[in-house]
Amino acid sequence: MADSFPRQQARTKNFSLGAPRSFHISPDGSRIVFLRSQGPADPMTCLWAIDLPAAEAGAGADAGPERLIADPASIGAGERAEPPAERARRERSRERAGGVVAFATDESCSIAAFALSGHVYVADLAPGGAAPRPVPSVVPAIDPRPDPTGQRVAYVHEGALRITNLASGADGVLIGPGTDEAGHVTLGLAEFVAAEEMGRQRGYWWAPDGSALLVARVDNAPIQRWHIADPANPGSVPNEVSYPSAGTPNALVRLIIIDLDGTAVPVLWDAEAYPYLTKAEWRSAEPLIVVQTRDQRRMRLLAIDRASGATTILREDADACWLDIVPGVPARLADGRVVWTTDADGARRLLVATPAELAGGTARPVTPPDLHVREVLSVTGQVDGEAGQTVLFTASGDDPAEIEVWRYGPDGLERLTANPAPAVRRAVQAAGTTVLTTRSMAEPRATTTVLRGSRAITTIASLVQRPVLPALRVELLRVGRRGIRAALVLPSWHEPGSPKLPVLMDPYGGPHSQRVLAAADAYLTSQWFADQGFAVIVADGRGTPGRGHEWERAIAGDLADAVLEDQVDALAAVAEHCAGQCAGHIRADLDLAKVGIRGWSFGGYLAALAVLRRPDVFGAAVAGAPVTDWRLYDTHYTERYLGDPASNAHAYERSSLLADAHKLSRPLMLIHGLADDNVVVAHTLRLSSALLAAGRPHSVLPLTGVTHMASQEEVAENLLLLQLEFLRAGLGLR
Repeated sequence: MADSFPRQQARTKNFSLGAPRSFHISPDGSRIVFLRSQGPADPMTCLWAIDLPAAEAGAGADAGPERLIADPASIGAGERAEPPAERARRERSRERAGGVVAFATDESCSIAAFALSGHVYVADLAPGGAAPRPVPSVVPAIDPRPDPTGQRVAYVHEGALRITNLASGADGVLIGPGTDEAGHVTLGLAEFVAAEEMGRQRGYWWAPDGSALLVARVDNAPIQRWHIADPANPGSVPNEVSYPSAGTPNALVRLIIIDLDGTAVPVLWDAEAYPYLTKAEWRSAEPLIVVQTRDQRRMRLLAIDRASGATTILREDADACWLDIVPGVPARLADGRVVWTTDADGARRLLVATPAELAGGTARPVTPPDLHVREVLSVTGQVDGEAGQTVLFTASGDDPAEIEVWRYGPDGLERLTANPAPAVRRAVQAAGTTVLTTRSMAEPRATTTVLRGSRAITTIASLVQRPVLPALRVELLRVGRRGIRAALVLPSWHEPGSPKLPVLMDPYGGPHSQRVLAAADAYLTSQWFADQGFAVIVADGRGTPGRGHEWERAIAGDLADAVLEDQVDALAAVAEHCAGQCAGHIRADLDLAKVGIRGWSFGGYLAALAVLRRPDVFGAAVAGAPVTDWRLYDTHYTERYLGDPASNAHAYERSSLLADAHKLSRPLMLIHGLADDNVVVAHTLRLSSALLAAGRPHSVLPLTGVTHMASQEEVAENLLLLQLEFLRAGLGLR
């Protein structure tokens, strides 16, 4: 018997297993290393490589076959549990799979290092190379990284940064916490808010010649301690976590440059005024770092003098609301120019300038104001085999649902692909070799193409399973007076003259996450709900990314009013659109008397907010892992939008759900993982207590042992079914 969609989605971890990812290209463009499991339901990720023909081989040269470099099952590490610190790292990066989920290579891409079950392994990446071998390291080991020369591997063990010499096997501590600091000071690891909110998963960086490291020293002592228990197992000891909720102290983060002989030089910057270390890179003689004030309204790009640890300001930016952390910057080209971004003329624009131009304020954007830069992907020293300095980046034009890859280099600005079909694309490039990943509306699986120059030479197979859905019926729209981007998903079986369709709003609706994309795989779950008899609407209102400075900052000081208003406006506008012709010229009437809403995380907050404040519009809600009291959420995220709760208490009260509990008049289901250390279960429990005190009936579904990701197969499958049943009952559709 064929799997149902809920079972298939759960078994494939939302159709992510079997997808190639984490591409790394050797500096000469001759080798691609990547991750992928061996099947659509195989949760163990493996390390792979492909060897490419030399650039001068000619048009007829073929790429070599995919080579399996490291299989956790063959190594014997597939069934061993990961240590707690590694599980925490994977939770921060929302990693659902097991096995080799991250790797690092030396500069020439000759070896790769990775961790499995707390053990360090090194793999030879050359054809016919030796099988992956364990490194004589101390267990548990976290985040192993070879030095650029491939002679040593660094890793973190119990808060200390250690080095193993691959030739001799000698292993020892390079730098670690003092005896009185053990348990609260770590060297070489990212702190909670860096990994959860800043996109910085790393805590150390090798010098280009492998002679030293830039190391983050994190002191968690100031942070309050919370305890996450397992109520289903009352004999287990609660897990103590350092959680910096809004308005409370953060970790103290400092940097040290340490030579392999142990000589340490502290990096000097005004850490009291700029406590957040958002980025670091060391690709040339001078390391670059980015630091940010706690209110995130000022940011500095600093260059570090390796000998003294002194820093020089290359760029200082300010904003009345907040400054965004842009993935991929800073980066440095071989000629010394620095890649940065700036908000100008309503868009995020690319800067490629000398340090003097950046510091002197004379740097000018190299992208036009109608192109909004999303991420810098890579920098390279060659284009199509010719010498040059290029920057590869993603950007959106007029439609944020479409994300294209662009290249800036000696010949100016050009789009990487000439294909005009709407899509979401990403790429990585080195020495004229490009790995291009495309998600489009034509295919529910991403395609990965390897280019040499502009010519496709091979593809990297995707083993992702095709969803058992009859068809995708998605129409991308701009609706309402603000031109809200929305997706209308109709049942695959919908025909002209069908009865009115009840509506399910299916948003995220908040900062950092964009749901409306020109990519079919973004709508698989929405399509399943549609096929159960709903017209599903996904809408990206104010605050969501991709539409420029003013759009994103419309939620400053208030996370509730604008985001909810835009969901209501999108609903009305889509209904008006559907009163005419839509979705393949099939008329679809929406029943606005039966509107439900579901969401997870910020989307869960928005779903609960909808039935509490607009019961005239929304008839039932499912709120998964909702933030209900923003004072309980972390500093870096929450204070960016709402400020310091001590001085801006009104913003927190306006955005909280707790004071609205007495207003509940519609069915509400709250779902929460009891092991969630991001949005802790206290959010749901406090709202439930307030609802109970107000005499308002509601449902609470606790998920034992589940974190912020409900990735366990049986949980993920039944969550969809239970949500569907609740929404049907709440809207009177039985």
